Amino acid sequence: MGEDGKVEVATFACGCFWSKEYFLQQQEGVLSTRVGFTGGHLDHPSYRQVCTKATGHAEAVEVTFDPQKTSFQALAIFFFNMHDPTIDRRSKGGQYRSAIFAHSTSQKKIAEALREQLCTQGYDVVTQIEMASTFWPAEDRHQNYCAVRGFTPELRLTERLA
Repeated sequence: MGEDGKVEVATFACGCFWSKEYFLQQQEGVLSTRVGFTGGHLDHPSYRQVCTKATGHAEAVEVTFDPQKTSFQALAIFFFNMHDPTIDRRSKGGQYRSAIFAHSTSQKKIAEALREQLCTQGYDVVTQIEMASTFWPAEDRHQNYCAVRGFTPELRLTERLA
């Protein structure tokens, strides 16, 4: 943890949360992660309910990190580089949509600036950026899914942002 004992939280959504959690766990300064649902209108949704595409939730990864070892900006850059933020998955119900759920106005401004940087590079970015709402953890069987099952997903990291 930082010298003052403080940690920060970031929440990212960009597809199936199993592999995204795996890759975010590998980032310098990440202390813990958990997968779940956010951005919807049903309290305590289950994975099965979210999969009906009727709750409005996104599958997301909540990341707790040490701000002395990494920054929200570094994690957000990794987020934008680990998936294609130009693919609009909202028409499929939104659970796999690209979104950043900011936990502060500072995080929101950083995320918006990175999205704008990509847009000025010619990318038609569909990533939604909104303030974080309640994060509902997914059932235990979904937590650390890849690590528990010994599965290493493939990462096609791009260098859209440096």
